[in-house]
Formats: sequence, C-alpha cells, structure tokens
Amino acid sequence: MKFFRKSKMMIAAVALMLGVTFVAGCGGKKEASTDLQGTVSASGSTALLPLLKPAQEEFQKKNPKVTVNIAGGGSFTGMNQVAAGSVNIGNSDVNLPAEFKDKGLVDHQVAVAPFVFVTNQDVTVDNLTNQQYVDILTGKTTNWKEVGGKDQKITLIHRAKSSGSRATIAEVVLKGAAFTDNAVIQDSNGAVRAAIASTPGAIGYVDAPYADNTVKVLAFNGIKYTPDAVINGQYPVYAYEHMYTKGEATGAVKSFLDYVLSKEFQENYVEKNGFIPVTKMKK
Repeated sequence: MKFFRKSKMMIAAVALMLGVTFVAGCGGKKEASTDLQGTVSASGSTALLPLLKPAQEEFQKKNPKVTVNIAGGGSFTGMNQVAAGSVNIGNSDVNLPAEFKDKGLVDHQVAVAPFVFVTNQDVTVDNLTNQQYVDILTGKTTNWKEVGGKDQKITLIHRAKSSGSRATIAEVVLKGAAFTDNAVIQDSNGAVRAAIASTPGAIGYVDAPYADNTVKVLAFNGIKYTPDAVINGQYPVYAYEHMYTKGEATGAVKSFLDYVLSKEFQENYVEKNGFIPVTKMKK
C-alpha cells in the first residue's frame, strides 16, 4: 500500500511538472508571437514633427524591435506618398482633398495644431486684424507703416503649395483670396522661422511649437494665441492633424497609431509639445 501511494504521488508530481512545463511553453510561444517588430515609415506635415518625434522615441523604447522613420516634405507630399504605397503613414494638416477620395486612405485625427503669425524681432507691430493679414498675404500691403508700424518693407516668407500649413492659412485666413507670388518660399516650418529671424521686416506663419524667442508672435484680431483661446473658439487659426494610412492599419503601423492616440501619450506629450488633444476641442 505504501508503494502504491508513493507511486500515485510520483505520478501526480510528474503530471504537475509536465503541466507547468506545458503552460510555460505555451506562454513562451504566445510571447514570441506577439513580440512586435518591423518598420513604420511616415512622411508629410512638418507641423507634426515636434509631436511625432517624441512619439517615435517613446514607442521605440517600448518596442525595441520596431524602427519608426519620420520625414517632412509637406502635407500633400505625405498624402501622395502614402497613396502610392511608398510610406505607411501620410501626415497632413488638411482634410482629405477630393483628388484623394478614391485612393483608399483612412483618416486618423491625432491632435490639433495651432498656427501663429511671426515676424522679425525688429517689427514694431504686435497685432493685425484678419483683413490686414489678408492684405499682406495677397501683396496689397507692402510696408509696415500701412498697418501702424515703422516705414519698412514687408517681406513675406512662407511655404510651398505642397504645404498643409499654407493650405490651412489659405482656408482660415484668406478664405478664397490668392497668395501673392512676391514671397520667399521655404520647405519647412523650421526654415520659415529661421529665414524670418534673419530678415528685417519679415513676416510668415508657423506651427505654434516652432515659435521661439528668435521671432515675434503677433496677435490675431486682438487675440493672443493660447491653447484655451483655441479650445474656446476665440483663436481660429488651427488645423486638425491627420495621419493617413492606405486601408486599415495593421501590425506595427497600427500599434504606433494606437500609441499616438493613447491616453498616456495624449495626456503626457500632446500639450507639452505645443499641440491640443482632440478630446479637448468643443466641436
């Protein structure tokens, strides 16, 4: 009887060990199958770069086998490239234009980007009305003395036609009027800021995170830019930021988008980097 009881105990112990080994083995296989890896490529809006750079860094820390590559080039470049399949994500400051409606692009709104008008530090004007901005952007006003400043030539420095920032200003501020051709064109927000900072009498627009102490930020219709002014509807110069995919995102691309839209990232990084969480907007 003692031998029989010992045998039963040994069989039970072996069975338990086998069970533990089996479960551990299954767990190991499950972990390996969900170990995220691959490459995520994105291009387009330079306005979004200050937000997506920390997203790239934090996501790669969490997923060391994933490489995220982010480039600028302008919103329309990003949409063209994702439609052509040359990148996974097209970043854009603009809603999907009609010419892209049949390209199978899926929209992911990730933040709100405010834009500000900035000038060289030597400009004495602090505020312009919407109409005064229109007159400068269309070339009707060419000297700062015409809008209350000193006798100084106005140099407009802004973005190319492929830029979503330019499209936002065209829609929100110009409302159908055409930009003057008498302007200096730069290929990114950073390049616009640098050119304005080094050009006396210059004015242009940049995404708010790019406005540093090298340039002067103007008010719009007497309203200074603040996140609350955008949220409350007082400051109108902003755009929803989009990350377009061709079809529904899968794999590492979906995981990266999910991270950008996650509560963790939205609450800890969006406002910190000069943007506004989409959840805070009063639509």
